[in-house]
This record gives sequence, C-alpha cells and structure tokens, in this order.
Amino acid sequence: MFAEILTIGDELLSGNTVDSNSSFIAQKLTERGYWVRRKTTVGDNIEDIAEVIEEILERRPEVLIISGGLGPTHDDVTVMAVAKALGKKLILSEEALKRIERFYIELYEKGLIDDPSLNEARKKMAYIPEGAEILRNAVGAAPGVYLVERGVRIFILPGMPREMKAMLENEVLPHLGEKKFIQKKLLAEITDESKLAPLLIETLKRFNVRIHSSPKGFGRYIGIILFGENEEVIEKAKRFMEKKGIRFEEGW
Repeated sequence: MFAEILTIGDELLSGNTVDSNSSFIAQKLTERGYWVRRKTTVGDNIEDIAEVIEEILERRPEVLIISGGLGPTHDDVTVMAVAKALGKKLILSEEALKRIERFYIELYEKGLIDDPSLNEARKKMAYIPEGAEILRNAVGAAPGVYLVERGVRIFILPGMPREMKAMLENEVLPHLGEKKFIQKKLLAEITDESKLAPLLIETLKRFNVRIHSSPKGFGRYIGIILFGENEEVIEKAKRFMEKKGIRFEEGW
C-alpha cells in the first residue's frame, strides 16, 4: 500500500519553520503498513497546491495526507485549493461552524480573547468541499477534512503540530486500521556502508522486513532501522545478520 504526504506553507519553503509534521505522519503511516512514496512541500498558493494535488491523484496512492493551511488568515487556502483541484464546490458545514463557535466561546470564557463572535475569518474555516466529512479538532479551531476522490483517501489536517498530531491520532489512524509494523533501531558496528549493502539485500530477500540504513560517516557505526510485523521477525532478521558477522548495539 502506498501513501503520499503534502505539507503546505511558505514558512516551510523559506526555512523559517522545520517540517516536522511530514516526519511524524510518515512514521505513523509506516506503522500501519503504508509505504510513503513521496513527501511534497508547496507554498500558500491556490494554483500551486491544486496543481500538486492533481499530480498526486494521477499516481493513485491509497492515502494522501495534507497538512497546513486550514486557519482563518488570508494565506490559509488549502481547502479552497483542494476544491479547485477536485472540481468541487465549497459548502458551509453547519456542524463545523457550531464547533468553531463553541471553541471561541470557550476561549472567551477563559479570558484568552476579548471577542468570541463569528467574524468572516473564523467562519471561513467552516467551509469544506462538497461531499467531504469534517474531522474533529480536539485542541484547535479549524476542523480537518476527509474525502475520497478517484479511490484515494484524502485527509486534510492543520499545520500546527499539536493540532495535527491530535487529529492524526484520533481521527485519521482509526480509518487506517491497526498497526502492521513495528520498528527497532540498531547501531551496526561497521565502518563502511558499502560493505553492509549486500547483507541488507540478502536479509530483505529472506525476511518480511523493511530496512533503512543511515550512515554516521566513516566512523564506527551505521544506523539501522528494522521494520517488521512483530518482534519475532525483527529478531530473526537481526540474528541472521549477526551470524554473518555484524555486531549490533541497541538504539542510536
């Protein structure tokens, strides 16, 4: 099963903000058995976002997770761009509007804002593409969006990491089923990754695992991540490599 991730924001492209969201999303997708084929970042431009979404849909991943651009400001245009890419109208979700209204009333009651009224900027967050479902935002104002297009399950999440993580855990992952993979991080005591490469290929052929290697320079160790369905298969793959002469230490 394949998945793609699209993160949105000028701040990501300018280098002012590090894109930690895509790493977190990729980890969770991998645990569910998805192979993340691409991660793409685009700025806050409707045309650019729509163009990238159209390109992704042509590749037909099973899942597309989009993060960023759901807020009330002028550059939060993700939902508009998705609607444009899919040729759908934007409609006002009364359910989303009620949740947004309740969120700002709660902020007002806590003394965090001085006006809880639904101005146009706040109301903007309640518009979703026709036929879509809203995803509950447990820690912020903007709801997420879920829809299926051309067989691709599309999840649109906020860009704020705290909001994104909560929505991914509570709203998205239940759609994707139980965990299928776990991971184990090891340090291989070998100085040259090229010498390790043939053994990794052999291990992949023998065991139902995925392997990621991360060179630590021409020093003493190379980082290895073993992905498998359970501890048993990971341990078998590890023991096989140990019999071939590789010494491991736990963790990185």
